[in-house]
Amino acid sequence: MEGKAGKPHGDGTDAEAWQRLTAYAYLSAPERLEYVAVMRVFCGTLLADLSVPDVLAKLAAGDGPGAALDADTLTRRLEELVRWGNLLRSTHTVKATSIAEYQRSRSRYQLSKPGERVQRDADEVLAGADAAREVSSELLALVDRGLREIAALAGAPGGADPRQALERISTLFVQFAEFAESVRDFYAYLGQVLARYDLDSAEYQGFKELLLDYVEAITEDVSFRAPRIAAHLDALWPHLPALLARIDTHAAGLGALADGLPETRVQRSRGRDLADWEGLREWFTDTAGHSSQVDQLRDATLRALQSLLANAKRMLRSASGEMSRRKDLLRLAAWFDAAGPEEAHDLAVAAFGLYGARHLGVAPDPDRAVPAYVSWWNGPVVDVPVALRERGSRAPRGRSAAAEDHSAQKSRLMEQAQQQAAARQAAADELRSVSGRFDQVRLGAAAMRLLLELLTTALGNAQLHRDAHDFLLDGAQARDEDLGIRLTAWRTPGRSTVLRSVDGDLIADDLAVAVESTAASAVTEASA
Repeated sequence: MEGKAGKPHGDGTDAEAWQRLTAYAYLSAPERLEYVAVMRVFCGTLLADLSVPDVLAKLAAGDGPGAALDADTLTRRLEELVRWGNLLRSTHTVKATSIAEYQRSRSRYQLSKPGERVQRDADEVLAGADAAREVSSELLALVDRGLREIAALAGAPGGADPRQALERISTLFVQFAEFAESVRDFYAYLGQVLARYDLDSAEYQGFKELLLDYVEAITEDVSFRAPRIAAHLDALWPHLPALLARIDTHAAGLGALADGLPETRVQRSRGRDLADWEGLREWFTDTAGHSSQVDQLRDATLRALQSLLANAKRMLRSASGEMSRRKDLLRLAAWFDAAGPEEAHDLAVAAFGLYGARHLGVAPDPDRAVPAYVSWWNGPVVDVPVALRERGSRAPRGRSAAAEDHSAQKSRLMEQAQQQAAARQAAADELRSVSGRFDQVRLGAAAMRLLLELLTTALGNAQLHRDAHDFLLDGAQARDEDLGIRLTAWRTPGRSTVLRSVDGDLIADDLAVAVESTAASAVTEASA
């Protein structure tokens, strides 16, 4: 359950966790870039408190999102960060020459520990979230050597030197933490890459070599070192409680503060508590029925190989025509993002056929036409075929039918095309033979259609201009290179051209027409 302001009800642990998680709130706020700029100003200082003018000056010195903030807006941002727990109010003596300066300078802020930690993690994510991080496999050999030396110190007569043991333990856990973090980052990046389904052949070849060479080297190195590290931990484990107690006696550190102030929580350096060693042991050995991180690393490598094979199968399918549409869909998504509401509707209709409500799927009874505005809840029931109801697909099962032979249809279509081409050629020959005598000869239907087609194209290509007396046509020509024919038309005021055919006569007033072969040099004028 949640109480007021969205806070959960529960014990003090839940309330404390809720308060810590609110430190991430500014990263999802609408003004997140301004908040990040402000937090970077505070993270650039150590144990310093800043006022609103101080922060404004540092923001103005940079060229970021917070450079345009004014004092009132910045004050609201700082107060929100205080409410979320990223900043703390600081007490500071104010020296001001005016009331306005006092009001701006009286509130000073300093960075809180959760705020610094959250901003540091955010900067790391922003700096290298998509980068491929190398696995520090050389640190695994140092971990192996360090555990062997610590086990030798713990088992030596008289016990280990506390100072020397603390140095070895601190170095060991720093090396192990760096190695484990690099493994997690690299496999997260590898999973992100292998989840893509738009890899081309060059990218696939590069990632295949990466997986087969680099990942294999990492897995082999871990498999070689893990048994030796587990053996060193087994030898050290009986001496570990006494060794840690001896180190605490020699160098209590902040642990003494925790003993004096029970309400103060102290986070000790890695390796000083037995829980740190248990985490190290769980990484390399199976404990309490849980598989080790080494086994999980092998499983992750196997899954990566399976993903690589899936990409190989996809590329083989792509070679046969089944291409991925991911890039096309991303381009379509960019169009949707840039389009307005009306354009987005048009895009959806054109891309997906998303028209108004329709009764789609199984065709209804043609005798019962259902209007589009009838709801599916109240509309008539449509009988669904058994195959679609049981298997979710109407695809037929069983042996596929033989491919239909369309050779006869192709031959018939080719014959028709040849006949049509021959008829057009005969019409062109007829037009060339009667050019200049159109009023004396009656054209056939095919010749008349070709003549009108060329005349329409010529008039469409013409440019109309006006001289001192009348309108004239320039460039009124149309030609068909396949038929070897050209038609030229020009305006002749007071004269008419009569075109006779079996289908009727056409009189073109104020127009003269000439038809010739494209290879001829003379133009014969036809006029009534």
